[in-house]
Amino acid sequence: MRRIHVGNALSAFGLGFTVPYLYVYVAQVRGLGSVTAGLVLAVFAVAALIVLPLAGRAIVRRGPLPVLLAALVLAALGSLSLGVSGQAGTVLLSAAALGAGQAVMQPALATMIVDCSAAETRSRAFATQFFLQNLGLGVGGLIGGHLVDTSSAASFTLLFAIEAAMFLVLVAVLATVRMPGAPRIGDAPDGRSARGSWKRLLGNRAMAQLLVLGFVLFFACYGQFESGLSAYGVEAAGISTSALGTALAANTLMIVVAQFAVLRFVERRKRSRVIASVGLIWAVAWAVAGYAGLGHGSQTMATAAFISTYALFGLGESLLSPTLVPLVADLAPTGMAGQYNSAFALVKQLALAVGPAVGGPLAAALPGPYIVVFLLFSLGMTVLAVRLGRQLTQVQDRPWLLRSRVVRQSGAPAGSPSRA
Repeated sequence: MRRIHVGNALSAFGLGFTVPYLYVYVAQVRGLGSVTAGLVLAVFAVAALIVLPLAGRAIVRRGPLPVLLAALVLAALGSLSLGVSGQAGTVLLSAAALGAGQAVMQPALATMIVDCSAAETRSRAFATQFFLQNLGLGVGGLIGGHLVDTSSAASFTLLFAIEAAMFLVLVAVLATVRMPGAPRIGDAPDGRSARGSWKRLLGNRAMAQLLVLGFVLFFACYGQFESGLSAYGVEAAGISTSALGTALAANTLMIVVAQFAVLRFVERRKRSRVIASVGLIWAVAWAVAGYAGLGHGSQTMATAAFISTYALFGLGESLLSPTLVPLVADLAPTGMAGQYNSAFALVKQLALAVGPAVGGPLAAALPGPYIVVFLLFSLGMTVLAVRLGRQLTQVQDRPWLLRSRVVRQSGAPAGSPSRA
């Protein structure tokens, strides 16, 4: 588990070097224009949507580690190629390779964490993963910002080379991991087909509701960070680009500071109730954003409110990390965690592709309705979470019960302290 977490931090660190500067690199440094830069961002989403259904099946049959190593090599090749490409065709092909590799990493790493953890320790494991991801992205972006020079293509080539190197270092780290013998679908006596496994997944009512909830969640939050919400801040609230950067930093800082502080609270609460509370927190965040752009306060107050919006989103994210992805794993039947993680990643990518396309134009043209729409989406997330809770078993919604039962079965009194 420690090696998985180190590898996860390294990959996030590498991504932090390039993700904030990809548009500028393609459009300005390589001189390919805004249309090509937009196509590159679209290619990332399309590549993910294509490979994730295949990745889920491969993880189930082959295990997460071989799939992850292949994805890392593909991403490293894509990153190196992107750093030296000067033509639109090669840039798009490189972006497709990098996007496909990155997309497969998510469910593969999540499945490895599932295989190396028990139900009662899974929340803390995923909270650690999310903490290290944000820390790595933040540090990588900070260092990358000091290395980049928009007048020099070589400085961007260096950034992409560092990103590729981090992927290859991760290959070296994870190649030494010996995964526990988790069951695979190929071991099942009936050998279900790919179509049958997807039908079985969608026939799981709790999982189907979780996929709907996940789409709403990612559409209304992550899908707006760098598109609709930033456009709203600049157009309606008059936020400067430096203040926008401060808001993004406040989001990361809140996650880093709050993650383990809220974990003790989350571990003794129903998962469905925690997710529902996030919808309420994000509704407040959208209301604060509404004040920033539609209120009649000073520019200083508007800027402070806008930064607070991103911080509130970060607080909600820190509550989600130990609840949402572990719940996906606990809903998966034996040997199907890879498929369930890939399905959830697929829904996430779809929401991240649709979110900016809807939010960006709406925020720029109709800032008032934009705020109302996404405030309602956040409240809808609360309703969906409460409904999901009715479909969950006691242990799925309250995993700490499993630890209590283990303690009792081992012979300790129900009220005695435990070192479990």
